[in-house]
Amino acid sequence: MAGCRGSLCCCCRWCCCCGERETRTPEELTILGETQEEDDEILPRKDYESLDYDRCINDPYLEVLETMDNKKGRRYEAVKWMMVFAIGVCTGLVGLFVDFFVRLFTQLKFGVVQTSVEECSQKGCLALSLLELLGFNLTFVFLASILVLIEPVAAGSGIPEIKCYLNGVKVPGIVRLRTLLCKVFGVLFSVAGGLFVGKEGPMIHSGAVVGAGLPQFQSMSLRKIQFNFPYFRSDRDKRDFVSAGAAAGVAAAFGAPIGGTLFSLEEGSSFWNQGLTWKVLFCSMSATFTLNFFRSGIQFGSWGSFQLPGLLNFGEFKCSDSDKKCHLWTAMDLGFFVVMGVIGGLLGATFNCLNKRLAKYRMRNVHPKPKLVRVLESLLVSVVTTVVVFLASMVLGECRQMSASSQIGNDSFQLQVTSEDVNSSIKTFFCPNETYNDMATLFFNPQESAILQLFHQDSTFSPVTLALFFALYFLLACWTYGISVPSGLFVPSLLCGAAFGRLVANVLKSYIGLGHIYSGTFALIGAAAFLGGVVRMTISLTVILIESTNEITYGLPIMITLMVAKWTGDFFNKGIYDIHVGLRGVPLLEWETEAEMDKLRASDIMEPNLTYVYPHTRIQSLVSILRTTVHHAFPVVTENRGNEKEFMKGNQLISNNIKFKKSSILTRAGEQRRRSQSMKSYPSSELRNVCDEHLPSEEPAEKEDLLQQMLER
Repeated sequence: MAGCRGSLCCCCRWCCCCGERETRTPEELTILGETQEEDDEILPRKDYESLDYDRCINDPYLEVLETMDNKKGRRYEAVKWMMVFAIGVCTGLVGLFVDFFVRLFTQLKFGVVQTSVEECSQKGCLALSLLELLGFNLTFVFLASILVLIEPVAAGSGIPEIKCYLNGVKVPGIVRLRTLLCKVFGVLFSVAGGLFVGKEGPMIHSGAVVGAGLPQFQSMSLRKIQFNFPYFRSDRDKRDFVSAGAAAGVAAAFGAPIGGTLFSLEEGSSFWNQGLTWKVLFCSMSATFTLNFFRSGIQFGSWGSFQLPGLLNFGEFKCSDSDKKCHLWTAMDLGFFVVMGVIGGLLGATFNCLNKRLAKYRMRNVHPKPKLVRVLESLLVSVVTTVVVFLASMVLGECRQMSASSQIGNDSFQLQVTSEDVNSSIKTFFCPNETYNDMATLFFNPQESAILQLFHQDSTFSPVTLALFFALYFLLACWTYGISVPSGLFVPSLLCGAAFGRLVANVLKSYIGLGHIYSGTFALIGAAAFLGGVVRMTISLTVILIESTNEITYGLPIMITLMVAKWTGDFFNKGIYDIHVGLRGVPLLEWETEAEMDKLRASDIMEPNLTYVYPHTRIQSLVSILRTTVHHAFPVVTENRGNEKEFMKGNQLISNNIKFKKSSILTRAGEQRRRSQSMKSYPSSELRNVCDEHLPSEEPAEKEDLLQQMLER
């Protein structure tokens, strides 16, 4: 990458990111989207198409506008609001489905393995417990990998692809029904399989797919199921619904409707207006309260209480009533938060640099091989992760004294979980009464429970345990993100950063003597610093964390930490999602141009060999053009200025034009006569020989066959 020169090379060399490149043939580099330049640049691939977000002003579109009136316009707007509400409700139900089965599988797995560990600790058969844990994890990860083989774009979090889609790049298959099914089932298996991944990122992708497909009332995967729904057929309308669905996914994941709206604005859409803001916020609210209503009723039996706003809940941050000197944070702590932001930015840049090198290695050595190799890689990661988790929990943990609040039920959890859940998440492997195994409490629990322990557990975690946990989790999460399973990065980054923040709090308390420090605040700031250093989000992430904590006083420290982490990380490389956009070769335009681009002229970037068509080109010629090019928009040209008004001007979408004009397509004989009259003033071109072929008149049935072939393409 370009960053391996200059100042960034220090970072890359320090984390072993710079190395000798493999020698590859030009054909292989073309397939991989790479070049042999010194900066290791990955060029944009040419098989991506742009979405038609701008209105194509042509005769068919003008005919549609002539039939519109105020009554139809109001009906169209009302249907749009109903669709936005339906998208939010469906996204919330998708989140409910994922959360329910993840909890079910996780409780089953940990219940069986924990019982086995307690029995085998007396009998000396811990190897059997490890085999049981491996059996559960390998089965779940294998199923997740198989689903990704069915639909490859379901791998990863999906956020880079959705970001590209919202900015006008059509990524094939990214918003199809089959992708949604593979994503939803795959993420619940990968999370239940013990991989260091989260379900929040895939929730954003799932919401976007719901937003793209629900208003269409049809699916490419289910061609026989079609409804006569005349609205929202353009890419422009679909983009608005995808924006709403992505925001609803964030809102359902974190219980943050405002943060979801800002996420769609900051990270996604390149087009925005006031009307879209209201619709996206309404969709996010619908998703949040739908998920909250059902989760609260299922877990607590109190329907309508709205106690669980999102899939990931941080709980209430509150000092103990017995500690009068405790404050959530003070002005003096801001200096520590800035330093933590710098360290978080450095750690995030290192994480991104390592993950980019791993992704390039997979592109060269894993993806070109049979698909079974990808499944084997996922299973290898699962085996290593399971063994590390089991051995670290059994061997590396320390027995720490439980605090009084842990024994009677910590008050800081009461708004989100019951005291039984808190006590059950504390693991006492090989520890005497009234003590707990700190490493097992972090490793041998669902990731959300480990985050809550770091945020709210009054008992102390050993600094050595926190350091080992952070190092192991950092490396395994970096290795895991990018394998062929649906995987999110929010929860692993939050957990890794929370361990870092809790370690800083322990050091300040034990070795510097700052007794006023609240460990939960430093854990939250550490989580924000590391997550901000990885994803480089500012506004939306600040609001998401504030809404997740229900504590507005954290606004200033979170914002400062995220800003410092982003600035520090941007000095070395891009955010993780932007890196993976580049690795996929997506031609995504940046918000800001580089200084060298100001010196370029239009002639420097224009295509010299242009493919164009004439106003009366035959259907067969259009089909031939579409088969021999990788784009679908072509200029319609004429040299006779006097006849220019008779032709449709500008770039015409051939497939849409033919679809609109399907009922009035001329026969080949009539088309031949019109084309012969207009060809007198046309310049010669590559299409001239094709257009000059004289074919006899044929029946309209063959014309329909050619049209059907082109539309299917």
